[in-house]
Amino acid sequence: MAYLDNVSVFVRVVELGNLSAAGRDMRISPAVASNRIKELEKHLGVRLFNRTTRQLMPTEHGAVFYDGAKKVMDAIVEAEAAVSALSGQPRGTIRVTAPLGLGRRFIASGIPDFHDKYPDIQVRLRLSDHNVDILKEGIDVAFRLGIIEDSSLRMRGIMQCERVLVASPEYLGARGEPKTPDELIEHRHDCLMLRFPGTKEHYWMLQTKNGPSKYEVTGPYDSDDGDVLTNWALGGRGIVSKPRFEIESYLREGQLRLVLPDYPPTPIQFAAVYPHKKLQDPKVRLLLDFMADRCEKMIRGALAGA
Repeated sequence: MAYLDNVSVFVRVVELGNLSAAGRDMRISPAVASNRIKELEKHLGVRLFNRTTRQLMPTEHGAVFYDGAKKVMDAIVEAEAAVSALSGQPRGTIRVTAPLGLGRRFIASGIPDFHDKYPDIQVRLRLSDHNVDILKEGIDVAFRLGIIEDSSLRMRGIMQCERVLVASPEYLGARGEPKTPDELIEHRHDCLMLRFPGTKEHYWMLQTKNGPSKYEVTGPYDSDDGDVLTNWALGGRGIVSKPRFEIESYLREGQLRLVLPDYPPTPIQFAAVYPHKKLQDPKVRLLLDFMADRCEKMIRGALAGA
């Protein structure tokens, strides 16, 4: 068992690129992870990594060993899933990721209830508005808001979500209310953008009588955290595009107002994505069913003011 633990740590270090990330993922300290790699190298009689100040890169021996070790670890996971299916007692760990805002409101709040129902299943949640590389980082299920195009993944659609442009009454009073999308650009409105490192385009896709049209809007600042954008909008700092369920309460309370209601952004897909083989895992199916039903009810409740 110790040898398999060492191999498992090795696989995660290769996938995540450093000992600290692998240790956090596996709930062990970097020192323990380092010792397990050393034990494995001693057993194999070769060096598995070239060490730099920031990253561990597999040596030629390490790359060869990873290919075989990954297959072994995947086979063990699949075997455990098959046994769980036969026994009717799903157990094990599920790695889940979700966007920050949606994850906090709907996914994180549901995990304790899921665990109460299935106490032998552990859930490790990672919240980020970045699109996490599911295959590289060993994610079992990713909840996403957006266009999902990765053909290497399977998708379970949960619901189409309306998006709206909103701003505070204070901002609109100071800067004026645009009547057409072109005025966003002509009047140089402060548009608050969700942007990640490496993103090259700033634009909104709005629905017009001629179909969806791209508007390359600008703003004084942006963020990779959707909740930050909402807070900026509430503070009178600009116009933001948001899923309606996230800001419906602010609309009801008058803290935000709709902007260009006749030209809304294109709807956004809320879905769960996962590697093809994961659908065979009963604990993954249980989580998908539980969260899809819960999220749909909560989103509809948020829109209805429940």
